[in-house]
Parts: sequence; structure tokens; C-alpha cells
Amino acid sequence: MDLGLKGKVAVVTGASDGIGKATATRLALEGARVAICARRPEPLEKVAGEIRNQGGDVFTHAADMGKAADVERFIKAVAAHYGRIDILVNNAGTSIRGPFESVADDKWQQDIELKLFGAIRACRLAVPYMKQQGGGRIVNISTVAGKQPGAASGPTSVSRAAGLALTKALSKEYAADNILVNAVCIGKIKSGQHERRIAREKLVAAEYYAKVSEEIPMGRVGEAAEVANVITFLVSNAASYVTGSSVNLDGGMSGVL
Repeated sequence: MDLGLKGKVAVVTGASDGIGKATATRLALEGARVAICARRPEPLEKVAGEIRNQGGDVFTHAADMGKAADVERFIKAVAAHYGRIDILVNNAGTSIRGPFESVADDKWQQDIELKLFGAIRACRLAVPYMKQQGGGRIVNISTVAGKQPGAASGPTSVSRAAGLALTKALSKEYAADNILVNAVCIGKIKSGQHERRIAREKLVAAEYYAKVSEEIPMGRVGEAAEVANVITFLVSNAASYVTGSSVNLDGGMSGVL
């Protein structure tokens, strides 16, 4: 099936590993020109090299999505390089959580700046380009905790919930401009964050993922490529009447739709 992505310009934040890397790679394989960012240039260039080796067109720019000036420089650099922006995938984010009384203001601020304001700023800068060309696609990466927060899940569950509200509000505001805005709510997905924890705590990867999988009805942790597949569908012509929706990608773990 032709997904209608050939020649489109897709911006993917937090693309040095995990879901961001898998998404950028999949979109490039579908013929999109991808612009990727991350804070560290070295792993970013490694991803870019892999995409180019597969024949993909990729633009890189080191940026911290938690900093307003970096977001602006990145989006403007993409527009200057490619001349347009068709797709924005707001993926950059970490998971800061802990008992409510132990999480200080600076941790709340860090989480909200990166995951919420990073997406807000990127959308605000990208939307005018999408309007100029008659439409676009935005996908905000969230988690099922944004719908079903647990104890000691802040600040990440709070910022994710705000991101879902942002998704719905933008979908209504820009539907007439053919800018479709959706969210993907992930559960337990293999990612750089998990790999770093495994290395930091000197865990055995197979045992770690087996333990995490115990609470998942499907009995396994998801792959980044599986998330990339859903994102690719949402930004494609196949999802031309889908906006304001959130898709759970959690192996059946959550208790909410």
C-alpha cells in the first residue's frame, strides 16, 4: 500500500534511540525526508548514518527540546533546509516519577518543560508551515499513565495527561486546516531508557524484561518498531479521517480505552 509519504518532510524529536529512531527509520523507508534531533550529536549522527545507508534522506540538528531557544532553532533549521514541514512527531521525553512529597519543584519543571512545553513550542512553530501547504500531521507520544495515573506516578503522568489535552484541543482547532493531531499512548516498550537502567543497575536484560512482562496480558514488552508502525499509519493517507484520537499501545496492560 502506498501510504502517500514520499517526499513529505517529517520532524521527529528525541530520535537518537528507541521509538524516535525506529519512527525516523520507518518514515524514511516509506520515502519521507526526515529531520531528527536529540541533545547529543554523536548518537544522532549514528542514526543518520544508518538511515542514509538504507537510501534515506535525513537532516540532523542537536537540540534540547526542553529549551525554547533550541526548539526554535531546530524547527527553523528544518524549514530552511527542506522548505516545508508536513509531519511532526513529538517524541522527546524522559520518565521522572516518585513519591509526591519527595519530588521537588525543579524535577516538576524539568519534566513539564521537556514533555509538555517542548511539544507546545514545536507545534506552534510547525503549524504555520503546515497551513501554508494545505495540511499536515502531528503525533504526540504519551503513555497510558496519562489516562490512568498510579500512585507516585508524578510528574510524568501529569505532564502526559496535559499532552493528551493539548492533542484534543489542537485537533479541534486545526481540523479545518487539514492538520490532523493524534496521540499514541505507550505502555512498556523496549527503549533507550530501559537499556540504560539495565546497564546502570547491572541487570540481566532477559530477566528484566521477563519481570516487566508479568503485568502485560500479551506476556511481552513491546518493540519500538511496533510503535513506529502505528505512528506511520497515523501520519499517512490511510488515516486521513483520524484526528483527536489516542491509541493505546500497551499489550492490553491498561484498564482504559
